[in-house]
Amino acid sequence: MSTAPVLEVQGLVKHFPILGGLLQRRVGEVRAVDGVSFSIARGETLGLVGESGCGKSTIGKVVLKLIEPTAGRILLGGEDVSSLKPGAMWAHRRRIQTIFQDPYSALNPRLPSGTLVGEPLENFGLARGAELGERVAKLFERVGLRPDAMRKFAHEFSGGQRQRLGIAKALSVNPDLIVADEPVSALDVSVQAQVLNLLIDLQEEYGLAYLFISHDLAVMRHISHRIAVMYLGRIVELTTKRALFEGHLHPYTEALLSAATAPDPARRKRRRRIVQGDVPSPAKPPPGCHFHTRCPYAIAECRTLAPPLIEVAPGHHVACHRRPVGGGPHPLSTTV
Repeated sequence: MSTAPVLEVQGLVKHFPILGGLLQRRVGEVRAVDGVSFSIARGETLGLVGESGCGKSTIGKVVLKLIEPTAGRILLGGEDVSSLKPGAMWAHRRRIQTIFQDPYSALNPRLPSGTLVGEPLENFGLARGAELGERVAKLFERVGLRPDAMRKFAHEFSGGQRQRLGIAKALSVNPDLIVADEPVSALDVSVQAQVLNLLIDLQEEYGLAYLFISHDLAVMRHISHRIAVMYLGRIVELTTKRALFEGHLHPYTEALLSAATAPDPARRKRRRRIVQGDVPSPAKPPPGCHFHTRCPYAIAECRTLAPPLIEVAPGHHVACHRRPVGGGPHPLSTTV
Protein backbone atom coordinates (compact mmCIF):
# COMPACT_ATOMS: atom_id res chain seq x y z
CA MET A 1 0.00 0.00 0.00
CA SER A 2 1.44 3.36 -1.06
CA THR A 3 1.85 6.00 1.63
CA ALA A 4 1.39 8.89 -0.83
CA PRO A 5 -1.94 10.57 0.05
CA VAL A 6 -4.64 10.59 -2.59
CA LEU A 7 -6.64 13.04 -0.47
CA GLU A 8 -5.48 15.53 2.16
CA VAL A 9 -7.92 17.59 4.19
CA GLN A 10 -6.40 20.36 6.29
CA GLY A 11 -8.37 22.38 8.84
CA LEU A 12 -11.67 21.91 7.00
CA VAL A 13 -14.50 24.15 8.20
CA LYS A 14 -18.08 24.33 6.94
CA HIS A 15 -20.57 26.68 8.59
CA PHE A 16 -24.11 27.17 7.30
CA PRO A 17 -25.70 30.58 7.92
CA ILE A 18 -28.91 30.91 9.93
CA LEU A 19 -31.11 33.66 8.50
CA GLY A 20 -33.88 35.39 10.43
CA GLY A 21 -36.06 38.45 10.61
CA LEU A 22 -38.01 40.26 7.93
CA LEU A 23 -34.88 41.00 5.90
CA GLN A 24 -33.48 37.49 6.35
CA ARG A 25 -30.26 38.69 7.88
CA ARG A 26 -27.65 36.34 9.25
CA VAL A 27 -28.41 35.73 12.93
CA GLY A 28 -26.17 32.75 13.54
CA GLU A 29 -24.51 29.76 11.96
CA VAL A 30 -24.58 25.98 12.12
CA ARG A 31 -21.05 24.67 12.69
CA ALA A 32 -21.41 21.45 10.74
CA VAL A 33 -17.66 20.88 10.35
CA ASP A 34 -15.31 22.65 12.73
CA GLY A 35 -11.64 22.19 11.85
CA VAL A 36 -11.15 18.64 10.52
CA SER A 37 -7.87 17.24 9.15
CA PHE A 38 -7.04 13.81 7.74
CA SER A 39 -5.44 12.09 4.76
CA ILE A 40 -6.12 8.95 2.73
CA ALA A 41 -3.43 6.94 0.95
CA ARG A 42 -3.83 4.99 -2.28
CA GLY A 43 -5.50 1.64 -1.59
CA GLU A 44 -6.69 2.74 1.86
CA THR A 45 -10.16 3.05 3.36
CA LEU A 46 -10.74 5.76 5.95
CA GLY A 47 -14.03 5.35 7.78
CA LEU A 48 -15.91 8.35 9.20
CA VAL A 49 -18.24 7.28 11.99
CA GLY A 50 -20.46 9.15 14.42
CA GLU A 51 -24.03 9.96 15.37
CA SER A 52 -26.47 11.55 12.95
CA GLY A 53 -25.74 15.25 12.63
CA CYS A 54 -22.05 15.02 13.56
CA GLY A 55 -20.95 16.40 10.18
CA LYS A 56 -19.63 13.29 8.45
CA SER A 57 -21.88 13.56 5.36
CA THR A 58 -21.09 17.27 5.11
CA ILE A 59 -17.39 16.40 4.93
CA GLY A 60 -18.15 14.05 2.05
CA LYS A 61 -20.05 16.77 0.17
CA VAL A 62 -17.31 19.33 0.73
CA VAL A 63 -14.59 16.90 -0.40
CA LEU A 64 -16.63 16.26 -3.56
CA LYS A 65 -17.00 20.03 -4.02
CA LEU A 66 -20.77 19.71 -4.08
CA ILE A 67 -20.73 22.48 -1.48
CA GLU A 68 -17.96 24.98 -0.89
CA PRO A 69 -15.87 24.94 2.30
CA THR A 70 -15.94 27.90 4.67
CA ALA A 71 -12.23 27.47 5.37
CA GLY A 72 -9.48 24.89 5.07
CA ARG A 73 -7.75 23.10 2.22
CA ILE A 74 -8.64 20.05 0.10
CA LEU A 75 -5.76 18.49 -1.84
CA LEU A 76 -6.29 15.81 -4.49
CA GLY A 77 -3.02 14.15 -5.36
CA GLY A 78 -1.19 17.15 -3.90
CA GLU A 79 -3.19 19.74 -5.90
CA ASP A 80 -5.22 22.27 -3.92
CA VAL A 81 -8.80 22.26 -5.23
CA SER A 82 -10.34 24.15 -2.29
CA SER A 83 -11.09 27.39 -4.10
CA LEU A 84 -11.61 26.11 -7.64
CA LYS A 85 -14.76 27.24 -9.44
CA PRO A 86 -17.03 24.58 -11.01
CA GLY A 87 -15.51 25.05 -14.46
CA ALA A 88 -11.93 24.70 -13.21
CA MET A 89 -12.93 21.70 -11.07
CA TRP A 90 -14.03 19.71 -14.12
CA ALA A 91 -10.48 18.51 -14.82
CA HIS A 92 -10.38 16.90 -11.37
CA ARG A 93 -13.84 15.29 -11.44
CA ARG A 94 -12.55 12.06 -12.93
CA ARG A 95 -10.27 11.53 -9.94
CA ILE A 96 -13.01 11.55 -7.32
CA GLN A 97 -16.38 9.78 -7.62
CA THR A 98 -19.18 8.94 -5.22
CA ILE A 99 -21.55 6.15 -4.23
CA PHE A 100 -24.79 7.42 -2.74
CA GLN A 101 -26.87 6.03 0.12
CA ASP A 102 -30.07 5.53 -1.87
CA PRO A 103 -29.21 3.82 -5.17
CA TYR A 104 -32.69 4.35 -6.60
CA SER A 105 -32.88 8.13 -6.18
CA ALA A 106 -29.33 8.43 -7.53
CA LEU A 107 -30.26 6.75 -10.84
CA ASN A 108 -32.27 8.44 -13.61
CA PRO A 109 -35.44 6.33 -13.98
CA ARG A 110 -35.88 7.41 -17.62
CA LEU A 111 -32.61 5.99 -18.91
CA PRO A 112 -31.58 2.35 -19.47
CA SER A 113 -29.01 1.11 -16.98
CA GLY A 114 -26.35 0.74 -19.68
CA THR A 115 -26.75 4.40 -20.59
CA LEU A 116 -26.53 5.38 -16.91
CA VAL A 117 -23.24 3.54 -16.39
CA GLY A 118 -21.83 4.80 -19.70
CA GLU A 119 -22.69 8.48 -19.13
CA PRO A 120 -19.42 9.36 -17.33
CA LEU A 121 -17.39 7.73 -20.13
CA GLU A 122 -19.18 9.89 -22.69
CA ASN A 123 -18.99 13.05 -20.57
CA PHE A 124 -15.21 12.76 -20.24
CA GLY A 125 -14.72 11.63 -23.84
CA LEU A 126 -13.27 8.27 -22.83
CA ALA A 127 -15.32 6.04 -25.13
CA ARG A 128 -17.86 6.25 -27.94
CA GLY A 129 -19.97 3.90 -30.03
CA ALA A 130 -19.10 0.20 -29.97
CA GLU A 131 -16.17 0.75 -27.59
CA LEU A 132 -18.54 2.39 -25.11
CA GLY A 133 -20.88 -0.59 -25.19
CA GLU A 134 -18.00 -3.02 -24.68
CA ARG A 135 -16.63 -1.11 -21.69
CA VAL A 136 -20.06 -0.84 -20.08
CA ALA A 137 -20.63 -4.58 -20.56
CA LYS A 138 -17.30 -5.32 -18.83
CA LEU A 139 -18.25 -3.01 -15.97
CA PHE A 140 -21.56 -4.85 -15.55
CA GLU A 141 -19.72 -8.17 -15.36
CA ARG A 142 -17.14 -6.80 -12.94
CA VAL A 143 -19.77 -5.72 -10.41
CA GLY A 144 -21.74 -8.95 -10.69
CA LEU A 145 -24.47 -7.98 -13.18
CA ARG A 146 -25.33 -9.67 -16.46
CA PRO A 147 -24.42 -7.63 -19.56
CA ASP A 148 -27.87 -8.36 -21.05
CA ALA A 149 -29.33 -6.28 -18.20
CA MET A 150 -27.96 -3.11 -19.84
CA ARG A 151 -31.34 -2.56 -21.48
CA LYS A 152 -33.25 -2.66 -18.18
CA PHE A 153 -34.32 0.42 -16.23
CA ALA A 154 -33.47 1.14 -12.58
CA HIS A 155 -36.88 0.06 -11.24
CA GLU A 156 -36.34 -3.42 -12.68
CA PHE A 157 -33.39 -4.10 -10.36
CA SER A 158 -33.34 -5.03 -6.67
CA GLY A 159 -31.80 -2.68 -4.10
CA GLY A 160 -28.49 -4.54 -4.09
CA GLN A 161 -28.36 -4.59 -7.88
CA ARG A 162 -29.05 -0.85 -8.02
CA GLN A 163 -26.14 -0.24 -5.69
CA ARG A 164 -23.97 -2.36 -7.97
CA LEU A 165 -25.03 -0.07 -10.82
CA GLY A 166 -23.92 2.91 -8.74
CA ILE A 167 -20.57 1.24 -8.09
CA ALA A 168 -20.12 0.50 -11.80
CA LYS A 169 -20.90 4.11 -12.65
CA ALA A 170 -18.37 5.40 -10.10
CA LEU A 171 -15.77 2.91 -11.32
CA SER A 172 -16.23 3.69 -15.02
CA VAL A 173 -13.79 6.62 -15.17
CA ASN A 174 -10.99 4.93 -13.17
CA PRO A 175 -11.05 7.32 -10.18
CA ASP A 176 -8.38 7.58 -7.51
CA LEU A 177 -10.87 8.18 -4.69
CA ILE A 178 -14.48 7.14 -4.09
CA VAL A 179 -16.60 8.84 -1.43
CA ALA A 180 -19.13 6.28 -0.20
CA ASP A 181 -21.85 7.88 1.93
CA GLU A 182 -23.78 5.17 3.83
CA PRO A 183 -23.69 2.93 0.70
CA VAL A 184 -25.12 -0.19 2.39
CA SER A 185 -27.44 1.22 5.07
CA ALA A 186 -30.55 0.76 2.88
CA LEU A 187 -29.74 -2.89 2.07
CA ASP A 188 -30.51 -6.19 3.78
CA VAL A 189 -27.71 -7.54 5.97
CA SER A 190 -26.83 -10.39 3.60
CA VAL A 191 -26.72 -8.02 0.64
CA GLN A 192 -24.62 -5.56 2.67
CA ALA A 193 -21.91 -8.19 3.04
CA GLN A 194 -21.92 -8.89 -0.70
CA VAL A 195 -21.58 -5.20 -1.60
CA LEU A 196 -18.86 -4.61 1.00
CA ASN A 197 -16.88 -7.60 -0.29
CA LEU A 198 -17.24 -6.27 -3.83
CA LEU A 199 -15.86 -2.88 -2.74
CA ILE A 200 -12.91 -4.59 -1.03
CA ASP A 201 -12.17 -6.68 -4.14
CA LEU A 202 -12.32 -3.60 -6.37
CA GLN A 203 -9.99 -1.73 -4.03
CA GLU A 204 -7.41 -4.51 -4.16
CA GLU A 205 -7.70 -4.77 -7.95
CA TYR A 206 -7.55 -1.06 -8.83
CA GLY A 207 -5.79 0.47 -5.82
CA LEU A 208 -8.80 2.64 -5.00
CA ALA A 209 -8.95 4.90 -1.97
CA TYR A 210 -12.27 5.11 -0.11
CA LEU A 211 -13.71 7.76 2.19
CA PHE A 212 -16.37 5.54 3.75
CA ILE A 213 -19.09 7.28 5.76
CA SER A 214 -21.30 5.23 8.07
CA HIS A 215 -22.87 5.09 11.53
CA ASP A 216 -22.53 1.29 11.66
CA LEU A 217 -19.46 0.14 13.56
CA ALA A 218 -19.81 -3.44 12.31
CA VAL A 219 -19.61 -2.20 8.72
CA MET A 220 -16.62 -0.03 9.60
CA ARG A 221 -14.85 -2.97 11.19
CA HIS A 222 -15.32 -5.00 8.01
CA ILE A 223 -14.11 -2.51 5.41
CA SER A 224 -11.95 0.22 7.02
CA HIS A 225 -8.19 0.37 7.50
CA ARG A 226 -8.39 3.46 9.71
CA ILE A 227 -11.39 5.01 11.45
CA ALA A 228 -12.07 8.63 12.40
CA VAL A 229 -14.69 9.11 15.13
CA MET A 230 -16.61 12.39 14.84
CA TYR A 231 -18.60 14.29 17.41
CA LEU A 232 -20.34 17.61 16.73
CA GLY A 233 -18.20 18.63 13.78
CA ARG A 234 -14.83 17.51 15.12
CA ILE A 235 -12.71 14.36 14.94
CA VAL A 236 -12.20 13.12 18.48
CA GLU A 237 -10.22 9.96 17.69
CA LEU A 238 -8.37 8.75 14.60
CA THR A 239 -6.52 5.45 14.49
CA THR A 240 -6.30 2.03 12.90
CA LYS A 241 -9.28 -0.28 12.99
CA ARG A 242 -7.59 -2.67 15.39
CA ALA A 243 -6.47 0.06 17.79
CA LEU A 244 -9.94 1.60 17.84
CA PHE A 245 -11.73 -1.63 18.78
CA GLU A 246 -9.07 -2.95 21.15
CA GLY A 247 -7.48 0.17 22.66
CA HIS A 248 -9.70 3.22 22.09
CA LEU A 249 -8.86 6.28 24.14
CA HIS A 250 -11.73 8.77 23.86
CA PRO A 251 -14.82 8.63 26.13
CA TYR A 252 -17.14 9.14 23.15
CA THR A 253 -15.56 6.21 21.28
CA GLU A 254 -16.04 4.16 24.44
CA ALA A 255 -19.74 5.05 24.47
CA LEU A 256 -20.20 4.23 20.78
CA LEU A 257 -18.58 0.82 21.15
CA SER A 258 -20.52 0.12 24.32
CA ALA A 259 -23.81 0.86 22.58
CA ALA A 260 -22.99 -1.35 19.59
CA THR A 261 -24.11 -4.95 19.39
CA ALA A 262 -21.32 -7.17 20.72
CA PRO A 263 -21.17 -10.68 19.21
CA ASP A 264 -18.14 -11.44 21.40
CA PRO A 265 -19.33 -12.93 24.77
CA ALA A 266 -16.34 -11.38 26.53
CA ARG A 267 -17.48 -7.90 25.43
CA ARG A 268 -21.06 -8.57 26.48
CA LYS A 269 -19.93 -9.14 30.06
CA ARG A 270 -18.34 -5.71 30.30
CA ARG A 271 -20.21 -2.85 31.87
CA ARG A 272 -22.11 -0.80 29.32
CA ARG A 273 -21.21 2.89 29.34
CA ILE A 274 -24.35 4.99 28.84
CA VAL A 275 -23.86 8.59 27.77
CA GLN A 276 -26.24 10.96 29.52
CA GLY A 277 -28.05 13.88 27.91
CA ASP A 278 -28.67 14.85 24.30
CA VAL A 279 -26.29 15.96 21.58
CA PRO A 280 -25.95 19.77 21.79
CA SER A 281 -27.08 21.87 18.86
CA PRO A 282 -24.35 22.54 16.26
CA ALA A 283 -25.73 26.08 16.13
CA LYS A 284 -24.71 26.54 19.79
CA PRO A 285 -21.95 24.04 20.55
CA PRO A 286 -20.56 23.99 24.08
CA PRO A 287 -17.28 25.82 24.73
CA GLY A 288 -14.10 23.83 25.18
CA CYS A 289 -14.46 20.14 24.38
CA HIS A 290 -17.82 19.67 22.66
CA PHE A 291 -18.32 16.38 24.49
CA HIS A 292 -17.76 17.69 28.01
CA THR A 293 -21.49 18.18 28.72
CA ARG A 294 -22.03 14.40 28.42
CA CYS A 295 -18.63 13.06 29.44
CA PRO A 296 -18.38 11.20 32.78
CA TYR A 297 -14.63 11.98 32.95
CA ALA A 298 -14.80 15.75 32.26
CA ILE A 299 -12.48 18.03 34.24
CA ALA A 300 -12.42 21.83 34.55
CA GLU A 301 -10.07 22.20 31.58
CA CYS A 302 -12.56 20.39 29.32
CA ARG A 303 -15.15 23.13 29.87
CA THR A 304 -13.00 26.00 28.61
CA LEU A 305 -10.27 24.68 26.30
CA ALA A 306 -10.85 22.64 23.13
CA PRO A 307 -8.40 19.72 23.12
CA PRO A 308 -6.28 19.43 19.94
CA LEU A 309 -6.08 16.15 18.05
CA ILE A 310 -2.73 14.82 19.30
CA GLU A 311 -0.80 11.72 18.26
CA VAL A 312 -0.39 9.82 21.54
CA ALA A 313 0.97 6.63 19.97
CA PRO A 314 2.18 5.84 16.44
CA GLY A 315 -0.82 6.43 14.18
CA HIS A 316 -3.22 6.94 17.11
CA HIS A 317 -4.64 10.46 17.48
CA VAL A 318 -7.05 11.56 20.19
CA ALA A 319 -8.58 14.89 21.22
CA CYS A 320 -8.88 14.53 24.98
CA HIS A 321 -7.32 16.43 27.88
CA ARG A 322 -7.03 13.13 29.74
CA ARG A 323 -4.96 11.50 27.01
CA PRO A 324 -1.91 9.47 28.13
CA VAL A 325 1.38 11.31 28.45
CA GLY A 326 4.65 9.78 27.29
CA GLY A 327 2.99 6.60 26.01
CA GLY A 328 1.63 5.57 29.43
CA PRO A 329 -1.74 3.90 29.99
CA HIS A 330 -4.84 5.99 29.38
CA PRO A 331 -7.15 6.56 32.36
CA LEU A 332 -10.03 5.05 30.36
CA SER A 333 -8.20 1.94 29.26
CA THR A 334 -9.30 -0.16 32.24
CA THR A 335 -12.93 0.98 32.37
CA VAL A 336 -14.30 -0.62 29.20
